[in-house]
Amino acid sequence: MIECDERELWILGLGDKLERGAVVCSYLAQGGYRARTAKVSELEACTPMAILLDLSPWSEDGWGVLFSLKQNPATREIPILPLYLSEAGQVGEVFPVAGFFTLPIDQNYLSKKLKQFGLADESEDYDLQALLVTPRGEEEVTHAITDLGFDVVNAYTGKEAVAIGTIVHPYMMFCSLMLPDSGAFELLERFRLYPQTRNIPFFVLLKGGMKLEERAEMSRSVEHLVRKTWLTREEFLSFFKKVGP
Repeated sequence: MIECDERELWILGLGDKLERGAVVCSYLAQGGYRARTAKVSELEACTPMAILLDLSPWSEDGWGVLFSLKQNPATREIPILPLYLSEAGQVGEVFPVAGFFTLPIDQNYLSKKLKQFGLADESEDYDLQALLVTPRGEEEVTHAITDLGFDVVNAYTGKEAVAIGTIVHPYMMFCSLMLPDSGAFELLERFRLYPQTRNIPFFVLLKGGMKLEERAEMSRSVEHLVRKTWLTREEFLSFFKKVGP
């Protein structure tokens, strides 16, 4: 019987090599967090506070885990923080996305989540813009966002998104996982370089149906974003709110 602690952070995507999560667990414990390695099957018995998900080539289908969790109404509410872990479990990078939405978009769920984040509170009082970055435009997503009172500005490539985003300073951003010239995580990293855009909520739009080899390619596609040196404990914990005194 699995002991359930809903205040824990779980590290997933490790498969049978749970020892690869030792460094992350150690860092989190020293930061005042309860954390442990886990398997997806354990979610049937317990819901953690959040999931840290390895999406590196050494993960066990981390992208497949991400899609399945976000497509399932029973698990899509769990916050997920994507990580890149080395073969030995060192932290190569953290991708602090605000959240994930699957396509076709569920407008009621989108509205619910944005209200939970406090992002829909001011849309009736101010003219706020959302940047939508997709290869061909997503009409259903556009309609869902405008129905919440936001103006939508479209971009179709990562380069165009940076040019628009640094000028317009949107209230929030929605981005397809893959763009013609970059991926969503790469675009997120570029926006984090600019003071005026680094804290704008960044949501990723997921489409199902990716084959296993395509998901493996996605893992390899983020390798160039990994730092030359592994993140220190202090650098890693800077992505989390402080716990304790």
